Amino acid sequence: MPLPLPHKNFATAAELDVRIIEPSTLVRISRYDTGEPHFGKSGANRFDDPRKGGARFGTCYFGIDSLRCAFAETVLHDRRVDLKHGYSVRSTELDRYVYRFTGKPLRVAVMHGEPLLMVGGDGRLSTEKPYRTTQQWALAVFKHDEKVDGFLYKSRHTDTEALVLFDRAVRKLKPHPPVVFRYAEGATDVLIRFKVQVT
Repeated sequence: MPLPLPHKNFATAAELDVRIIEPSTLVRISRYDTGEPHFGKSGANRFDDPRKGGARFGTCYFGIDSLRCAFAETVLHDRRVDLKHGYSVRSTELDRYVYRFTGKPLRVAVMHGEPLLMVGGDGRLSTEKPYRTTQQWALAVFKHDEKVDGFLYKSRHTDTEALVLFDRAVRKLKPHPPVVFRYAEGATDVLIRFKVQVT
């Protein structure tokens, strides 16, 4: 059974569970050493704006207090694990950049667990493919009267929270200088955890 679409009156009737989070908790892994945070408008990702044309909002994805989550959601995203040997990853993948941030507090909706249940959704928000319905949920949250900066969801790959921000939050974030993943604090632990074999 597929994930249901959000209610038609979601924007005015749904009571969002809103949380304040600090930018210092955000972790992002990128291929680029400039231009972050990047708010994409490709329409190809889980919570991208499904609309066509110039009015689309941009989205940027983060782990929360977790380099492990950020690594799983980017580098391991479409890979299959070898049950004996773990994940095979080319060494160039470890040259990606880890970003952390400072800035102003963010107002975000909680879109997992009971808060998600109470607005008509469920855990399929984090797992369903293709993304047609999940993008409609993102659009519904974007249009909600609370005008939140984004929302928290459960990572499809780990047991941790992840965050998608809408581009209206861009002025609230200031990136620290990026660090190459292989030199980032906690990188070795992440590689061990996922049994990463560097090729």
